[in-house]
Amino acid sequence: MPELRKDPIIGRWIIISTERGKRPTDFIVEKSETRGGFCPLCPGNENTTPPEVLNYSSTSDHQANRPGWDLRVVPNKYPALVIEGSLNKEGDGLYDRMNGIGAHEVIIETPDHNETFTNLPPERMIKVFLAYRDRLLDLAQDPRFRYVMVFKNFGAAAGASLEHSHSQLIALPIVPRMISSEIEGSLSYYKYKERCIFCDIIRQEINQNKRVVAENELFLAIVPYAPRSPFEMWILPKRHASSYLAMDDDHFKALTAIFSECMRRLDTCIPNVPYNFVLHGAPLRSQPLDHYHWHFEIMPKLTMIAGFEWGSGFYINSIPPEEAAQYLKDAAI
Repeated sequence: MPELRKDPIIGRWIIISTERGKRPTDFIVEKSETRGGFCPLCPGNENTTPPEVLNYSSTSDHQANRPGWDLRVVPNKYPALVIEGSLNKEGDGLYDRMNGIGAHEVIIETPDHNETFTNLPPERMIKVFLAYRDRLLDLAQDPRFRYVMVFKNFGAAAGASLEHSHSQLIALPIVPRMISSEIEGSLSYYKYKERCIFCDIIRQEINQNKRVVAENELFLAIVPYAPRSPFEMWILPKRHASSYLAMDDDHFKALTAIFSECMRRLDTCIPNVPYNFVLHGAPLRSQPLDHYHWHFEIMPKLTMIAGFEWGSGFYINSIPPEEAAQYLKDAAI
């Protein structure tokens, strides 16, 4: 029988439609045809992107905006928001508006055009997570910005317009509603129980061991209790921290290990699956929050958002999270 499950953090309801029950092999994803042609993110084409704001290189004499880099971060050539100007907040009758001020950057994760994020070697993947940290630290110095959303789109169905492996970030002058809802929901729980809801979720998931995908000393990967999409995963630090910036070197190594494992398990279950992942954390320059917990959310794009979902805010998931977690855990990698 189908189930309705409630997300305990923001109160979102999910339909687990067991009548539509599926196995990983039912989600056949056709591999996208290689588009070929010119790639602005490949080495040698640095002059076609805006000047980089960060680069990592294994050589000390590497010149900026030249080949020889391991990772580059550049402003998006077609940004959603622009960095120049002031907010100029104003009312328009009962409405509110401000200028579209922000930052929109592209993290070019590898110089190898054919290398995917899932297949990045650990020494290259860890640089991606370090780049997120370094850009967050830099953008936090701009008082106009209140939040930085870090995200990755992989595959055309997930919104990727370029094949070359990359992720993005957008700095915003407001805190996104999804983040505000998580913070408010976790604060409500904290006021009632004087505990972080994410920490309680971590303890319960480890004890029940029904939705755990992977675990190491510092991180836990789970399929959440009320997942929006088949094979959705969350990666959470076991030690309480509200900001991604709280990590030390050991955490970056452990995060790389578990993230790589999760992506390889997902790719084994459903090869070529398009996906998004996002980083959720506390707003910029906020004090440590006892009630909130930073984390990554990985969302495979296996279902279509249609009229019911748009109109109701409900998501329909065709596989129970316990089954999805077992498939992922059993995947031979």
